[in-house]
Amino acid sequence: MKRIFDIIFSLGGIIILSPFFILFWVLIKLETKGNPVFKQLRVGENNIDFTLYKFRTMFPDSEKKGSITIGGRDPRITKVGYYLRKFKIDELPQLFNVLLGDMSFVGPRPEVRKYVNLYSEQQLDVLNVKPGITDYASLKYFNENEILGNSSNPDEDYVNIIMPEKLKLNIEYVHGNNLLKDINIILKTLLRIFGF
Repeated sequence: MKRIFDIIFSLGGIIILSPFFILFWVLIKLETKGNPVFKQLRVGENNIDFTLYKFRTMFPDSEKKGSITIGGRDPRITKVGYYLRKFKIDELPQLFNVLLGDMSFVGPRPEVRKYVNLYSEQQLDVLNVKPGITDYASLKYFNENEILGNSSNPDEDYVNIIMPEKLKLNIEYVHGNNLLKDINIILKTLLRIFGF
């Protein structure tokens, strides 16, 4: 049932939002060089890597300067990228990940291998389900970039404080998820994006 939901709504979303995909593609291309779509290997279900798609919000090669974004005005973020991130528009290409079956609308946000390698055996339970575009952890840490922007050691604070709390929420989801809960999370995410 969840897979059918994902296919119908991801395909519908891609069709309905296709003019905006083109618009954002052009805006990104006008501001910086490089591919407007950012591709990154993330760890998915069953501990298998997959390619995650996002609209590029940083200048090319910015990921070489660190994988954690610090603050809403991280100097690596482009002008267009700031607004794409603010309203989570940069996540829209993940509709293709959902359609392809790499992701679901709701599930633990996929991490890069660097951080998954730090998971305990219990924390690896989050890899028993498909990762998602949103989850309870995304709602709780909606302003994660700003939190880390005030940290003297963002990477250390992410690993020791934020990541364990996010994993705790995700493990609770893994052991008690259902379609109604997913719809509730999606609605809460949309409300949060639009400032409610």
